[in-house]
Amino acid sequence: MSAAALHELSARELLAGYRARSFSPVEVTRAVLAHVARWEPRLQATWLLRPEAALEQARASEARWLRGAPCGPLDGVPATLKDNIATRGDPTPLGTAATDLVPAMEDAPPAARLREAGAVFLAKTTMPDFGMLSSGLSSFHPLTRNPWNLERGPGGSSSGAGAAAAAGYGPLHVGTDIGGSVRLPASWCGIFTLKPSLGRIPIDPPYTGRAAGPMTRSVADAALLMQVLAQPDARDSMALPPQAIDWERFECAPAQLRGLRLGLLLDAGCGLPVQPEVRAAIEAAARLFEQAGATIVPLQPFLTRAMLDGMDHFWRMRSYMDLRTLPEERQARVLPFIREWALSAAGLDGAQVFEASQQFHATRVATVRATAQVDYVLSPVAPITAFPAALPSPTNDPLRPLEHIAFTVPYNMSEQPAASVPCGWSSDGLPIGLQIAGQRFDDLGVLRVARAFEQLRGQERPWPQPPG
Repeated sequence: MSAAALHELSARELLAGYRARSFSPVEVTRAVLAHVARWEPRLQATWLLRPEAALEQARASEARWLRGAPCGPLDGVPATLKDNIATRGDPTPLGTAATDLVPAMEDAPPAARLREAGAVFLAKTTMPDFGMLSSGLSSFHPLTRNPWNLERGPGGSSSGAGAAAAAGYGPLHVGTDIGGSVRLPASWCGIFTLKPSLGRIPIDPPYTGRAAGPMTRSVADAALLMQVLAQPDARDSMALPPQAIDWERFECAPAQLRGLRLGLLLDAGCGLPVQPEVRAAIEAAARLFEQAGATIVPLQPFLTRAMLDGMDHFWRMRSYMDLRTLPEERQARVLPFIREWALSAAGLDGAQVFEASQQFHATRVATVRATAQVDYVLSPVAPITAFPAALPSPTNDPLRPLEHIAFTVPYNMSEQPAASVPCGWSSDGLPIGLQIAGQRFDDLGVLRVARAFEQLRGQERPWPQPPG
């Protein structure tokens, strides 16, 4: 295996190579770092990229493998973590220049699990201010771009993770999602992700709808990462009870789809209209499922304008209250789009905030009711393909900032697992993601349906390469 190809290998291939002594964690880490160096001046997906620290971890891993004593299931595999997942001794800027850069006292749960499993921490990845954009635009980080087309954005708020996975910055990346923040970049960067059931992956701090999730190039690597991330951690007050899930049962032949009832949702009920090429790709995916023996059940939209606006207004008020705690000088550092969005809540009264807060539960009830009639739901992840990199949102309007999340946000509120798996391409070469949502707690089932679709879909296009 040439060093130049090592960065393309999956986590499972790397582990097999370490066991066979075909190559070492040091060789792999060097290859990945060299590849990152070729991409990063244009992509700008990382923060705290520390080659020497990564190589030091890789050398320790190599010594363990030579002794035949790997310390965990990811020993020596390069991985990244999103900026907002705390790592011991490092500041957590949350994507904004307004944050006081105080080193974290301890690893957040996902970081702790990766460290215990022996993963090599390659870097943190970028995000927009406070994670409140589906964009790579930030007042703290440089503008992150999409490796398929550098004029387009990678999505967000796990923007750097999506770009890094598609560009080959190692096989394993972890993002977070409160309204679509792992699924949107996965769709727009052409990778796989799972937003798990709320509490399946412990996280700190926990929050309504907030989940961490694996961002990888394949279902197989996401399943491997779930084995590590879904371990218990008492710091998450919203964590699910520990459950012995056999994540290796992700493998699913297309024949096993026979008899499943799959809902097909092509209209979110509000937000941006679905682009014709996106709709066509989702319909083509549904036909593949139908040809494999699944029954396709058309679903009517269940998210309303009142629900989407209510969640938007409540989040505005939350951000406005956060801004008010900052000195005026630090408030001024926040991205202007986010600042204008948050300050727009200043005139809301108590009754309006209460009514807005009720839309989270209304969304949950509507989502659970609408999806109860089927085993899984197929839909677009986003109604559009990747938008221009310099824009904070597709609308570029702080008073209409969430028009693109109507397919994704319902499953955060209902706590149901939902994945994004690549399913097609636009005429200008941009990826399109298929969302597969399951019943609450059926994370493994979503992985299995996504794995079956990977086989139905067939070979994907070659991954993007650094500009010459």
